[in-house]
This record gives sequence, C-alpha cells and structure tokens, in this order.
Amino acid sequence: MEISLNYEYRASDLETLPFEQLAIHTLTAEEMPENTQVSITFVDDDQMAEFNAEYRGKSGPTDVLSFECDGLDDDFIEVFDDPDLPFVLGDIIVAPDVAQRQSGDYGTTFEGEITLLIVHGLLHLCGYDHIEDDEAEEMKQRELEILTLWGNASGDSTAVDTLIFHDHPHHGRGEEE
Repeated sequence: MEISLNYEYRASDLETLPFEQLAIHTLTAEEMPENTQVSITFVDDDQMAEFNAEYRGKSGPTDVLSFECDGLDDDFIEVFDDPDLPFVLGDIIVAPDVAQRQSGDYGTTFEGEITLLIVHGLLHLCGYDHIEDDEAEEMKQRELEILTLWGNASGDSTAVDTLIFHDHPHHGRGEEE
C-alpha cells in the first residue's frame, strides 16, 4: 500500500506520529488490495474552510474531508484485482487546528483526535457513510473495531475512549459530519 502524507501545516507536530501505519492498519482491516494508494494532507483552518465551502457549501473549517477516486462502486474491478495497476482510493484532508480544539472538547489527545479523523476519513473512502441512522451505527461500530485494534497495538486508547464515552460529532448524524 502506498500512503502519501503531506504535511502542509504543523509538520513538526505531525511528522513523528504513526499515521502511515494507522492508514495501512485501517486499509488492511477493510481488505483493500496491496496496490491501494491514499493521500492524507494536513492543512490550516483557512485552507480547510475554502475546501469546505467549495465542496460542501458550508462556511468555516471542518475537521476532515474525504475525496474518493477509484471508488469501490465504480467499474474499477480490473484495477482492484491487478496488483500491477494502482488502485487510487482517494484523498483525505485533515485540519489539525480543528482536531486540537476538538481534543479539548471530547477528552482525547491531539494524536487520538487525529487518529479518529484519519480512520473516519478512510472508512468514507472504503464506502461507509453516516447519512442514515443504520449507516451511522454501522460506521461507528467499524470505527470502534479498528480503533480498538489500533489502541491495543499502539498503546494509545484515547481515540477509542472518545468514541465510546463522549458525544463526538462523527458518531451520529450531526452538522459537524
């Protein structure tokens, strides 16, 4: 798997954190092929607000956005099954400053919050959504499974704790999603 991490903002806070391993962990759990490619970009609030306005019609920065490329529902079966061709799953954009603020609101660490946002964004690329209540519950359960395994492996369970004990905006159908 090829994970491209783009530290356009707050590189010194993010470069040492194991986000490439987290992405591979998540994509492996979702049984994505070895030829899967994903990019994760960290941007400031102003850039995220521009993306949020352009692609969602909403003002202000959001925490994470996902942009699917070679979608699982599209006719990319030959790419999905051919290890010599890249399967470009998509791009995730994360706003670290929003994550920092949310970490205070939801009782997680900065790393735990970014971890949750990356898993959430990757699950969107893998076909999960939270528009309907049943979809939201399915996505929340999958997040819990992946984050629990990651927390056990990494020793940082704050993302799991946030998912279970706090009313995080990614666990329902609220405006923040």
